[in-house]
Amino acid sequence: MCGIVGLFAKSPGIEAEMGAHLSAMLITMSDRGPDSAGFAIYRDGGAGVKATLQSPDPEADFAGLVADLAAKGVKTDSLEQVETHAILRLSSDTGLRAALAEIRPQVRVMSRGKAIEIYKEVGLPEDVSQRFDLSGMSGTHAVGHTRMATESAVTTLGAHPFSTAPDQCLVHNGSMSNHNNMRRELAHAGVEVETENDTEVAAAYLSWRMAGGENLGQALEHGLKDYDGFYTFLVGTETGFGVLRDPIACKPAVMAETADYVAFGSEYRALVNLPGIATAKVWEPEPATVYFWERAA
Repeated sequence: MCGIVGLFAKSPGIEAEMGAHLSAMLITMSDRGPDSAGFAIYRDGGAGVKATLQSPDPEADFAGLVADLAAKGVKTDSLEQVETHAILRLSSDTGLRAALAEIRPQVRVMSRGKAIEIYKEVGLPEDVSQRFDLSGMSGTHAVGHTRMATESAVTTLGAHPFSTAPDQCLVHNGSMSNHNNMRRELAHAGVEVETENDTEVAAAYLSWRMAGGENLGQALEHGLKDYDGFYTFLVGTETGFGVLRDPIACKPAVMAETADYVAFGSEYRALVNLPGIATAKVWEPEPATVYFWERAA
C-alpha cells in the first residue's frame, strides 16, 4: 500500500520547519506503511559534494573511514555520523564507490549531490523519524515514504527513497508490472540497480533518460509510455520536486498550495496540520499529468 509525502518551501519560515512538518506528515501515514520508512531532505547546498552513507555496523565502518579513504586517493573534508548513516563531505565523489567496495564493503551510498541527504531504516515511521531527528532539520524541500513491502524483502536497502543520480530521488506508491523487463533493458544500456525494489528501477529509468539529455518532465512523459502498472511518483531534484500519476490514477493522492508551500500526501489527513491548510488550494492531481515546482538554483 505505502504512503508518500512531500513538502516544497516557498518561504523561509517553512524552510526552518521543514523537518518538523515532514515528520508529522510521515507519521500520519504509518498505517499505510509500518515496516520501514525514509526521507530525502534538501539543504546546505554549495561547493563540493555530500554523500549519504549507511552501514549495518556504523561504529566499526565509520571509525577511521576518512583516513582509509585518503589512503585510496579519495580526499574528504568531513564525516558526520547520524545514527546508522553518515554525511561525508568531499570536493568530488569520483572513486568513492570503488574505494568503499574495497575497504568497507558493507557501506552503501544512499545519495550524493550538492543538497540531498537520504535517511532510511526498517521500523515504524515515528521510530525512523526520531532516530535521525528529522523534526530538527531545516531544508528547502523534502519527500518521505512509509513502506508496506509487497515486491521485495523488508530491509534498509529496500526502503525508499531511491537515488540513482546526483541530487535526484524517487518515492513511489503502487506497483509496476513490467519492472523486471525494464531492469533488463536498463542493464543492456549499462545501468545497474542494487535491489529488487521496483521503485529503484523507476528511479534508474528516469536518471538514464535525463542523462541522455531529457529534462525531468520529458523523462516522466516517456515513462507514461514505458511503465505498465498503477503508480504515483514523487520525484526530488536539487531545485524542486515533481508528481506524476499513471493514466488510470487509482492510487490516492492529494496536493495543497499556499503562498508559503506546496505539499503532497497520499491522503488529505497527512496535510491537515500544515499551517494555512484551511485556506490552501487543495486538489487531486490529474491522471497522466506532470506537475513540477522549482526554485532558482
